[in-house]
Amino acid sequence: QVQLVESGGGLVHSGGSLRLSCAASGFTFSDYALNWYRQAPGKEREFVGSIDNIGAYAIYRDSVKGRFSISRDNAKTTVYLQMNSLKPDDTAVYYCNTFVNYDDYFGQGTQVTVSS
Repeated sequence: QVQLVESGGGLVHSGGSLRLSCAASGFTFSDYALNWYRQAPGKEREFVGSIDNIGAYAIYRDSVKGRFSISRDNAKTTVYLQMNSLKPDDTAVYYCNTFVNYDDYFGQGTQVTVSS
């Protein structure tokens, strides 16, 4: 079955960087786009960005453009979220996501906390 396992979260000071990873299994990784979402306390989950199946193209929400970068390694079936110039507003649980065979899959999430 489809499994997505995020890692790499933690506590960082404002202006710092983190790289999140999402290890995927249970589907043909190179056939599918991968997405990152986040959910802050008391707020709805929001789209962060997406990368196409071969890693040629990525899109981002406006608030993270120029600071976040998504990449993927199809040989390792892993997608990454590089986060630079982090702000307290980036504090959230970060999830990777994919849509396979008409089903939406999310990992368990990884907590990112940015202190001011």
